[in-house]
Formats: sequence, structure tokens, C-alpha cells
Amino acid sequence: MSAIDKAKNKVDELVGDVKEKLGQATGDKSTEREGKGDQTKANLKDAGEKVKDAFGN
Repeated sequence: MSAIDKAKNKVDELVGDVKEKLGQATGDKSTEREGKGDQTKANLKDAGEKVKDAFGN
């Protein structure tokens, strides 16, 4: 996995975490769900990159 892809996935995960926490703090369930979704998407991308690495791209 390239370092850039790994960094992008981590940023996406952190942004999702912030959205989730913001949604919880404000009682906005939509923002909270969006944040959870962003985190899940980032984790799936990260897993996909690891699979590509395992098979040599």
C-alpha cells in the first residue's frame, strides 16, 4: 500500500470520527450516521489496499 493511500484512508477515518462525535454532541443522527459510514468506507478501502499488497498489486 502506498503511503499516500494509507494517509488518505486515515484522514477519511478521522473525519468520519469527528462527524460521528459532532452528531452525537448535537443530537443530529444524520451526521452521526454519515460519520460512521465514512469510517466504514475508509476501513474497507484500507482492507482493499492490504489485499492488493498481499497479491503484489
